[in-house]
Amino acid sequence: MSNSTPAIDRIFFQYGSFTIYWYSVIIITGIIIGIFLANKEADRLGLKKDIITDLMVFVIPIAIIFARIYYVTFEWKQYVNQPFSELFAVWNGGIAIHGAIIGSVLTVIIYTHIKKISFWQIVDILAPSLILGQAIGRWGNFMNQEAHGGPISETIYNNFHQYLPDFIMNQMTIDGVMYHPTFLYESFWNIIVLILLLILRKYNPLRGEVFLSYVTLYSIGRFVIEGMRMDSLYLGQFRVAQLVSVLLIVGAISLIFYRRKMGQENYEDKSVIKKST
Repeated sequence: MSNSTPAIDRIFFQYGSFTIYWYSVIIITGIIIGIFLANKEADRLGLKKDIITDLMVFVIPIAIIFARIYYVTFEWKQYVNQPFSELFAVWNGGIAIHGAIIGSVLTVIIYTHIKKISFWQIVDILAPSLILGQAIGRWGNFMNQEAHGGPISETIYNNFHQYLPDFIMNQMTIDGVMYHPTFLYESFWNIIVLILLLILRKYNPLRGEVFLSYVTLYSIGRFVIEGMRMDSLYLGQFRVAQLVSVLLIVGAISLIFYRRKMGQENYEDKSVIKKST
């Protein structure tokens, strides 16, 4: 499984010491497309113009901060002897989606409480955008040749060669060894989840269940794919992402049943901000 084709350069643009990495470009692209999708849904529902954009002003930086804190916390040994500036070098990779989710949800809770609008309606709007952003963002890992699985066998390599384009095969071949493109597995799974969420949003009027379904479905895929990765964060002998995924699955499903039992999923929050007439 040798590879003579150079890997794609992870630098998107460079002028002197000023450097823009593909990782950053792809993450930003995912954010922009996600905001556009959420704004379209908010407009369809008749919410106040720019409410999603205003929320994102707070969500995006806080999500990035939490994603970095989460990663550095579990990889502290890697950074303890590094220059202090490396703690903030997110353009080199090293952010965790679970940290971003935690930061985002906390921000939305506080924002909706202050604005006196429906938390569940807002997160239902944001869920498809979030999973789409994750699907796009995984290609940043691809450009960095990170978040991949273990080496593949010769048989799997030959099978992949029939279906995967050369640029993926080449980028996932490092020092002559091809690794499982787990970034691709998760990106593909996230697209499936996106489709399911859009269908659910169209046919299931129960408030909050689009978001809780996102949490459940994404976590199922992440649990399986995480078991294949070589760069997992660990807590003792356990992969952190798998532990968190199990907790999220149990918590989200429990909330669905609890809210249905209490009738909260049908509650029409009159405080949702509507368009001015």
